[in-house]
Amino acid sequence: MPEAAHRRRVRWTIALGVVALALGGCGSDGGRPAAGAVPGPAPTSTLPTSVKLPDYQPKIDPANFTDQVTNPYFPLKRGTTTVHTGSRGGVPRRSEFTVTNETRTIMGVACVVVRDLVTSNSALVESTVDWFAQDLQGNVWYFGEDTKEYTNGAVSSTQGTWEAGVDGALPGIYMQAHPRPGGPAYLQEYRPGVAVDMAKILRVDKTLKVPSGSYRNVVETYDTDPLNPSKREHKYYAPGVGLVRAVGIVDGEKEIQQLSSVLKAG
Repeated sequence: MPEAAHRRRVRWTIALGVVALALGGCGSDGGRPAAGAVPGPAPTSTLPTSVKLPDYQPKIDPANFTDQVTNPYFPLKRGTTTVHTGSRGGVPRRSEFTVTNETRTIMGVACVVVRDLVTSNSALVESTVDWFAQDLQGNVWYFGEDTKEYTNGAVSSTQGTWEAGVDGALPGIYMQAHPRPGGPAYLQEYRPGVAVDMAKILRVDKTLKVPSGSYRNVVETYDTDPLNPSKREHKYYAPGVGLVRAVGIVDGEKEIQQLSSVLKAG
């Protein structure tokens, strides 16, 4: 998922309690999955149970998509780079999220190509290529990612890479057209055993100050991964800007990222 792809734990038995995911295909509300449930923070004591993957079958009609992503909470303007700074496990991190002029066709859908570079103490730790498209109802869909992790300058892992239409993977909704609190969680990524990230809208009226400025009417989401119960993040999206803050636990370490600047080509 974009700041960068996080390591996926490929396992089917996790300590969650019972996780019920009743996600059908896209409903009439702008293509959003009809139902679902997002797990809360990892319980302190529970018996291991098998994860029941959702019956997820979104209808993807290429005629209903565009590579012009204009959703106010996740706009992807070509040539724009957003820079986020923060830390993971107390170590400084920096992410550059660049919307390119490139497109890639996936499942017949033309997707905009986004490149995400993450450095830690100025050393490259992740390089990810993401693919997004927007449906005509205004929902932003995530069609996959090609991710590489680096150790001492060399690629050490590609875990987390997935592409819709390959190996059972399907696209998910990254940002809804009309986010509202109180609704069910929705799938953002879907590749069984590799990527089953989910998000739930918590509020849409938050005021937030980060290094790049102050924002109002910010959407807050709670992001989880049933395959990795230790991952728990709160993300904040400002209208006209996109992601301005992310804070939570990733790979067992506390992480915070905040928007520090927006760079435009030319």
